[in-house]
Amino acid sequence: MKFEWTFPYPSKRMPVFAGNVIATSQPLAAQAGLSMLYRGGNAIDAALAAAIALTVVEPTGTGIGSDAFAIVWDGEKLHGLNGSGKSPRAWRPERFRNLKAMPERGWDSVTAPGAVAAWASLSERFGKLPFEALFEPACTYASAGFMVSPVTARRWKDLAPLFDGFSDFAEMYLPQGRPPEPGELFRYPFQAKALQEIAETRGKSFYRGRIAERIAAHAAAGGGALTIDDLSSHESEWVVPLSRKFRHVEIHELPPNGQGLVVLLALGILDHLDVRNHPVDSADSIHLQIEAIKIAFSETRRHIADPAFMRVRPEEFLTDGFAAPLARTISLGKTLSPTLSIPVDHGTVYITAADSEGRMISMIQSNFRGFGSGIIIPGTGISLQNRGSAFSLEPGHPNVVAGAKRPYHTIIPGFMTQNGSSLMSFGVMGAHMQPQGHVQMIVRIVDYGQNPQAASDAPRWFVDERFRVLLEPGFDHAVAEELSRRGHAVVTGASESNFGGAQMIYKLDNGFCAASDHRKDGQAVGF
Repeated sequence: MKFEWTFPYPSKRMPVFAGNVIATSQPLAAQAGLSMLYRGGNAIDAALAAAIALTVVEPTGTGIGSDAFAIVWDGEKLHGLNGSGKSPRAWRPERFRNLKAMPERGWDSVTAPGAVAAWASLSERFGKLPFEALFEPACTYASAGFMVSPVTARRWKDLAPLFDGFSDFAEMYLPQGRPPEPGELFRYPFQAKALQEIAETRGKSFYRGRIAERIAAHAAAGGGALTIDDLSSHESEWVVPLSRKFRHVEIHELPPNGQGLVVLLALGILDHLDVRNHPVDSADSIHLQIEAIKIAFSETRRHIADPAFMRVRPEEFLTDGFAAPLARTISLGKTLSPTLSIPVDHGTVYITAADSEGRMISMIQSNFRGFGSGIIIPGTGISLQNRGSAFSLEPGHPNVVAGAKRPYHTIIPGFMTQNGSSLMSFGVMGAHMQPQGHVQMIVRIVDYGQNPQAASDAPRWFVDERFRVLLEPGFDHAVAEELSRRGHAVVTGASESNFGGAQMIYKLDNGFCAASDHRKDGQAVGF
């Protein structure tokens, strides 16, 4: 693919060209990954060190008690890892019968955390460095302290009021009675000790040892249903990524319980439309992309769940026979009005890395809603995700809450290949911006030939849970007016935080091009 190496949008970044690269949303985590590459580690080592460091330096998006997913190119083929955990076995719909929706915080939102097991599984299968080495930067940041970066500090401040009454949360994240300011030194030595124990036991303590016992005891004391049996039975699952051809490339996403199907279906619809014949950033191009995303959300939201409970095979969404009729429902002159809602997700980190031997990894890790459940295991610094809040309470829905079941997941790593070879690892953090961001990056790069950094810098659109269209500053005013004329509920002037954060690595003839989003604190680095 031949890019235009121009940068038509206001940008605070330049792409990084190197033979070994890593890009993520926080600079200290990026440097942690880079240090592994300098030590002779590979891309998987680098991504894991960054992911572990992010639990310390970007706690607003991830923690030790998160879930994680990854797509790995080992130099010859792709591998997928589902690192999400199941609900407590004791959960039944009756437990939540007096509620209109699943709890967003507290023990009744916590499923078995999968990130620690994912780290161990990825390291064992693909890593080169000792597992313990991957934890060294994170342990140093936790014990000696780190200076809080600006975007993280702003998010910390915005989220803190949601956890009023969570005393363990306040003790850990608000030790002076307030969130830290940008540039302020922050330490949590308890977390350093927990990370060290996880490193020394290759994660076993978290699921079967001393840490697992502390998690289960805290759950029992707080009325939670998570037990040591729920933890000890957790395993990461190796899966085959789902794939769909789009123009001259193949796009790969992980199968359910994640929402990668939204991306693949939207691209399948767009493959039948003439998006590339309309100017980039035009109302026509944006309208067609928005309509494809809305349909994809509406179609898949009925079905995505733990695959053991799905009634429709994911592959059925990937056929032209499924996508073509949906494409024909789209009119260039007016918008559709889907009836189903879009899931919300407010806390995620994404990491991508590549090395000179050709390995690449696309990895995403998340607390789900900001800091997660608000549950902190005393004396450990371990915060737990709230993925259970993504279950449905609708009787008969494939994603209805039940015991020992994985919930619908919003976080998705992406990958692109061409002619059977790796081409790009990519992800876009932030709420349900993730599949929308994947589509926008792919369309800009594949259909319009924009280089990865320019594609990241470009203004974005965002369809929110009420199907309003938020337009980031940078679009021509006439575009907003035209989209409104076609029936879109357009919102301008929305906060930058609505539009996610992209990280991408594209394979060139002599190395890689790594891009990092200016909307986040992070960076792309390499050598």
